[in-house]
Amino acid sequence: MKSVAFYRDQLGLKPTFASPQWSEFQTGATVLALHPASRENPAGLAEVAFTVPDLKGFYETRRAAGVVFTGPPAAQEYGQPMTEMRDPDGGKITVGAPSRWPAAK
Repeated sequence: MKSVAFYRDQLGLKPTFASPQWSEFQTGATVLALHPASRENPAGLAEVAFTVPDLKGFYETRRAAGVVFTGPPAAQEYGQPMTEMRDPDGGKITVGAPSRWPAAK
């Protein structure tokens, strides 16, 4: 899958498992798992969202590395700054700044 190289080389995620049919990346408290698209599970059905501590720095660094974004980070209607990109297999990726809202209890 082209997306394995994208998440590893261009987004800098650390792979923890890799095979032709399933790959995993450690992303902190969660694991991102990728598998090839199929008729039952076509590419682009899932959306990945990341929160990064420095959205502007992330955008500038990754853009310089060749990642294509839909535009620079911008505040959304609800106030959260975000940007968007697609991985090589068509998956939508939203990247945002940390939430300014209090944690849910």
